[in-house]
Amino acid sequence: MTPFPAQTDVVIIGAGHNGLVSAILLARAGLDVVVLESASVLGGATRTEHPFAKVPGLGQSTGSYLLGLMPPELLRTLDVDIPVLRRDPHYFLPTPGPAGSPYLLFGRDREDTRAQMAKFFSPRDIAADEQLAVEIAALRADLAPAWLEEPTSVEEIADRHIRPQLQSTFIDLVRGSVADYLARFGFKSELLMSMYAVTDGLSGLNAGPDDPGTGHNFLVHNMCRLPGADGTWMIAEGGMGTVSRTFADAARAAGARFYTDARVSSVTIDGGAASGVVLADGRSLQARVVLGACDPYQLMSLVPAGVLPSSLTTHMESVRRPGTTLKVNLALRDLPRFSCLPDGSPPPFGSTIHLLPGSAELAGSGDRESPMAALREMWAEVQAGRLPAEPTIEWYVHTTVDPSLQDPAGHHSSALFVQSVPYTLDGTTWEAELPGYVSRLLEICDRYAPGTSDLVADVMPLTPPGIEEHFGITGGHIHHVDNTVAFNERMPYFTGVDGLYAGSAGTHPAGSVIGAAGHNVAKRILSDLGK
Repeated sequence: MTPFPAQTDVVIIGAGHNGLVSAILLARAGLDVVVLESASVLGGATRTEHPFAKVPGLGQSTGSYLLGLMPPELLRTLDVDIPVLRRDPHYFLPTPGPAGSPYLLFGRDREDTRAQMAKFFSPRDIAADEQLAVEIAALRADLAPAWLEEPTSVEEIADRHIRPQLQSTFIDLVRGSVADYLARFGFKSELLMSMYAVTDGLSGLNAGPDDPGTGHNFLVHNMCRLPGADGTWMIAEGGMGTVSRTFADAARAAGARFYTDARVSSVTIDGGAASGVVLADGRSLQARVVLGACDPYQLMSLVPAGVLPSSLTTHMESVRRPGTTLKVNLALRDLPRFSCLPDGSPPPFGSTIHLLPGSAELAGSGDRESPMAALREMWAEVQAGRLPAEPTIEWYVHTTVDPSLQDPAGHHSSALFVQSVPYTLDGTTWEAELPGYVSRLLEICDRYAPGTSDLVADVMPLTPPGIEEHFGITGGHIHHVDNTVAFNERMPYFTGVDGLYAGSAGTHPAGSVIGAAGHNVAKRILSDLGK
């Protein structure tokens, strides 16, 4: 076993993907880098696991599940290659009806998408969808350089990076709600608006469709610029653990050292500056720089009271939110069959499958509540501490695109990503309610793909408290800090304490598997060290 060092130049707390990016850059700059990870594996929530006791050979991305937002410039800087697989189709919006019922199956073929919209929706929806795509593509291109820089205010970023004719649109989008932004385009179908609002505006948020800042989350989730992505999200071949393994290998090659099962209990302060860390088992490590690649609230809890600037702690507490994401990892014996798809349709697997409240109205059956009203009702239930009866679900089956995850028996890994549930349930507990709620979610899947429940070989659910426990993220918030909080309002790279830095999803630019935070904080550290 490698002996534990007494001192180093930089100690990084946490081996999530941002911490790994920082380790690569700092080690390549000639610094001695030690990375301490409290878990027994590297990668944080960016990992591939084999979590199914009944199907032990089946691989699954248990936390993060797609790679989309990582800047291609960052990958070139790191000189690494992450094998990614294009999803085509990338979106599937089914309805719970028989063959011939309305649906949308988005892929590269724009003319085919237009034909589906013309058949099942309206010319207004075609025009709105195309106008939205054009505007978001322009904003995506303009904003991209800002993600690899120190953050400034929304207005300053608009002045510096956004073309003049879109500056006010950008400011309104970042500060405003996803519902208001989508309403500008004149969609006739609320189901289409709901689809975009959920998958891009509400994903991972403690917020509803009308809340300020959900527009920022919408923009973040549309920043897909990887080669071949065409604005969509990609699958990392071998699961998301491929991302962390690629980065860790590069960091080791540069000289960084890793220690797992190494929980940090405190940051040591000497003369008002960070001087190292103490581990839960009593070991200590002196360092010139302490970098918290853990979530900001975990980092703040490791620093002695009164050391961090009060303005920082007060602000970060004001934006603190618990997570509202439920992820149900599934092992399937076979692929589900969606009733609305006619024979001969392209298979929808690999895509983001949107199961939305209100979709029954489009199919001419079920309740007549509008989709956007259903979203608002869902969020009201969550705020009241209740599990929504009609939640929004993104359903994934990635093994048709990446068969490397399958076991010899041919099981498929799948996941239900439920956008909004309470962290704490009113009058009951997750332990009491989870089995029944998982059954409820599978019943919803059965509406669209009858018999899905019978295909389930095993289940590994992660509630918000379960995400907190499994991945070590405070409050189970998958973005660390809500993506309603933008740019320089997030945790700063430099904490205000000499030698102490933060560089996780809770810092600029946003929560997700991006890696820009790890890059940016490493640049800041090197600059402050005169390198």
